[in-house]
Amino acid sequence: MDKKIGFIGLGQMGKWMSLNLVKAGFDVGVMDIDPDAVAFLTGQGAKAFNTPAETAARVDWLFMSLPNTEIVESVVLGKDGIILGGKPGLIVADLSTIGYMATLDIGRKLQDRGILFADAPVSGMEARAKEANLTIMFGGEEAVLERIRPALDKIGNTVVHMGKIGSGQLTKLINQLLFNISCAGIAEVLPMAAKLGLDPEQVTQVVTTGTGRSFAAEFFVPLALENRFDQGYPIQHAYKDMISAAEISARQKIPLPLVQAATTTFQMALAEGFGDQSKGALIKVFERILGVSFRKRGATT
Repeated sequence: MDKKIGFIGLGQMGKWMSLNLVKAGFDVGVMDIDPDAVAFLTGQGAKAFNTPAETAARVDWLFMSLPNTEIVESVVLGKDGIILGGKPGLIVADLSTIGYMATLDIGRKLQDRGILFADAPVSGMEARAKEANLTIMFGGEEAVLERIRPALDKIGNTVVHMGKIGSGQLTKLINQLLFNISCAGIAEVLPMAAKLGLDPEQVTQVVTTGTGRSFAAEFFVPLALENRFDQGYPIQHAYKDMISAAEISARQKIPLPLVQAATTTFQMALAEGFGDQSKGALIKVFERILGVSFRKRGATT
C-alpha cells in the first residue's frame, strides 16, 4: 500500500480507526494533543506528526476524527492548520460529526487551495470502531470516494455515498436525531413506570423485546438497571447534534417539534451536571423530578 495516510484525532473512535489502518499495512502518521494516545499508535507502528500542517504536507490522504465543529475548524483553518500545509491534490476526509454549514464552508476553503475534501461521518460506538464494523456516510465526489475506498473499507463495513459535500453530515445528523429522540423518550417515560409501581426489570424485559423496543432501549436501559452510565457518547458531546438541528430548523424554516422537546431534555441534563455521562443518563432528569429510581433491586444509585 503505497499511499501515505495521516490521521488527526485519536480519541474513543479515532484510536481504533487509525489502528485498523496500521494493521491493514498502510503507512500511517498520527497526530493528537494527547501524548499517550500518540504513544499507543506509534507503539503499533505508526509515525508521529506534530502539527496539522506538517501532517498535511507529508501524506496523500488525511483523515480527521475530532470532537466538535470548533476543533475541526481550528485543525483545518487555524494556525499550523491543514490548509497551510496541504498541497493541491491532497485528499482530506472528515470522519468527525460536525455542523452541516461549517462543513460546506471548510469544503469551499480547501477546494480553493486545490485540496480535495469529503465529509464522511461514521455511525457506531467504540466496540464497532475496534472491529472495523462502522457505517460510513460519504459526502463528496464519487471519484474521491473510489480513491480512498481501500482505507475506508478498513474502517467500516458499510460505506454509503450520500451525494455532494455536506450530505454525509446531514445523513449522520438525521440518524443521530432519531437516536437522540429515542433516548429522550426513554428518559421521560421509564421513570413514570417506576413512579406508578411497575418493576423496572420487568418493564425492561418488555421494552427491549416488544413493539416499543429501539436500539436506544436495547443498549441503554439494561445499563440503567445496573446504574451504569459510562458506556456510549457523553451527553455534552451529543448535544452538538441538537445545536445543528436547531440551526438548520431556523435557517430553512423547517419545524422540528419533537427535536425541540428532546433538546430541552438534553439541556436539563446538562444543567444538572450529567454532561460527562452517556445519553442513558438523561433518565436521571426525570428520576429527580419524580423522586424515583429506575434500577434493579440492589443496584447502587
